[in-house]
Amino acid sequence: MVNADFTNWFATFYANWGPVLRIVLAIFAALVLRAVLQFSIRRLVKGVALSVKKIEGHEHSPVAQARLMQRTRTIASVLGNLATWGLMLTVISVVLSEAGVSPGAIFAGAGILGAGLGFGAQSLVRDLISGLFIVFEDQYGVGDSVDLGQAIGVVESVGLRVTQVRDLEGTLWFVRNGEIGRVGNQSQGWARVVIDVALEYNTNIEKAQDALTRAAKALTNKKALIGTAEVWGINALSGEQVVVRLVQKTKPEDKDDLARELRKLVKAELDKSKIKLATGQNSIFVNIKG
Repeated sequence: MVNADFTNWFATFYANWGPVLRIVLAIFAALVLRAVLQFSIRRLVKGVALSVKKIEGHEHSPVAQARLMQRTRTIASVLGNLATWGLMLTVISVVLSEAGVSPGAIFAGAGILGAGLGFGAQSLVRDLISGLFIVFEDQYGVGDSVDLGQAIGVVESVGLRVTQVRDLEGTLWFVRNGEIGRVGNQSQGWARVVIDVALEYNTNIEKAQDALTRAAKALTNKKALIGTAEVWGINALSGEQVVVRLVQKTKPEDKDDLARELRKLVKAELDKSKIKLATGQNSIFVNIKG
């Protein structure tokens, strides 16, 4: 009898308060799931932070650590926001259904409103989407030397909407991600120092190539080198001068220092070998490609 009474009472209670219970249960489940997701995301960021300290080599530099941490935090923030909004929309849909309101009609109206707002703020949406791809694809990061078309310099910050680039003269450029049509990153993988030496037309080419080879072998920063230097030979020829090209692969972060040292060694070897440069303002120049 007691069981029958309890069953009848519970059936009556659920019939009257069932929608409220389902709403409360949906909200509670969403809060628990959001807490679990946020905890997992925080653990991910903390795990990356701990692993960064153990990375050796180039990635052990403070700039590389800041870049990895910024990228991880950005991705974690995006994932956290997506989880929050997804759970919120799910709860709203459950509440509307239990209240007897068709969520489809409301979402359709909200979709029309959202389309209008999106059309008015399409440049902002384009910036955010472009920022997501920049972060996820790791096109560039903090400390990279980049050419973004509008600005050339070192990246100081990468956001979902704006990238900050400091140029050679110290100007800080704020470039909207949606306006970046191309990215030239000189700090990924490897770089190449290219030195074109313009010599007098009657210079002994073999002697000049030997001098350039000795200059490259005299480089002191061996850890920055990738492979051995190569003398590619005559790169340009005219009635007044012969241009000989010397190239050396290097780590991106060391390319500028290495180029300066190599220029100094090239001059010393040419002077020692009594090899004269061709006259003119552009007798010798360095072009760094990476």
